[in-house]
Amino acid sequence: MNKAKYFLIFTGPLIGVFSLLWTGFWPWALPFYAYFIIPVLEFVIPKDEVNFSSKEEESAKKDKFYDLILYSLPFVQYGMLALFLYGFATQDLAWHEVIGRIITFGIACVTLGINVGHELGHRKKPLERIFAKSLLLSSQYMHFIIEHNRGHHKNVATPLDPASARKGEVLYFFWYRSITKSYLSAWNLESTRLKSKNIAFWSYQNEMLQFAVLQLALTSSILILFNWQITAYYLIAAFFGILFFETVNYLEHYGLRRFKSDSGNYERVLPIHSWNSNHVVGRAILFEVTRHSDHHFLASRKYQILRNFEEAPQLPAGYPVMILCALVPPLWFNIMHKHMAKIKKERIQIGKPISSIP
Repeated sequence: MNKAKYFLIFTGPLIGVFSLLWTGFWPWALPFYAYFIIPVLEFVIPKDEVNFSSKEEESAKKDKFYDLILYSLPFVQYGMLALFLYGFATQDLAWHEVIGRIITFGIACVTLGINVGHELGHRKKPLERIFAKSLLLSSQYMHFIIEHNRGHHKNVATPLDPASARKGEVLYFFWYRSITKSYLSAWNLESTRLKSKNIAFWSYQNEMLQFAVLQLALTSSILILFNWQITAYYLIAAFFGILFFETVNYLEHYGLRRFKSDSGNYERVLPIHSWNSNHVVGRAILFEVTRHSDHHFLASRKYQILRNFEEAPQLPAGYPVMILCALVPPLWFNIMHKHMAKIKKERIQIGKPISSIP
């Protein structure tokens, strides 16, 4: 079961094929699966808080099965892109079918494009880095590999990190702040890297310039092969994927802060600085990113061996439900602020306060 559960990731693309080729209700099948069926399953299926033993962890870390699953997904994602474009090129669609297909590919962009690109982006092998960048390219979010690895992991849960939501911050304002400042931060980080190596800014070694060219090339290719309208649909879908992903960023660190000492240094990143979810379905489909504390505790840990920490704060529900709640700020604040107060009170009662919750 430790292995088989990760085949759940293919249920999304399988349903997505019908969403991208069939009409009527079908363009909405994948959104319905993601934001209704999965939440129901997460409500019914018990959470799994068990960690591997040391022996099991060592075995899983070396097992190539877990890598091969990841390696297959760039091909799946680009297959989804091909079907998305083909469907618009060959079918006359009603407005609701157009919207359904845009959201469908947006879901593919966040789950396959950015999320799997995120996992592979932490790897060191050249092929894995190529796969990571190709996935982020499909979602028009290639700068993420720079800002996330060199910026977010360093500054998470501090005011320096644009991807760490502040308590009381409305999701829609967070979207603007995180997207714009993360992009600018990626340029700054790459500029700093180039200067440290005495490499000119206008160099082919500037990854941000490489990313800009690659993203423009993909968009231009779609425009040449199809038309401006289909190109616009692709860009809107990719943007939806970005918004879905930034909503995940919003809930992963909402309101959590690292302690700053009198010397001006922040405490090291601890399990208490990320929100987590142990819902089995979400864990499998999102490659354990929901065990977010361990990912930040040691970013090099592969997804299959990420651990649950007792002290890590748990979200009131799984990711899909919390994403929907975040879209309604009064509902989100009501649920999360009560939940945060409850956690803090419980921890104080047992003598272990979570200082990260204000």
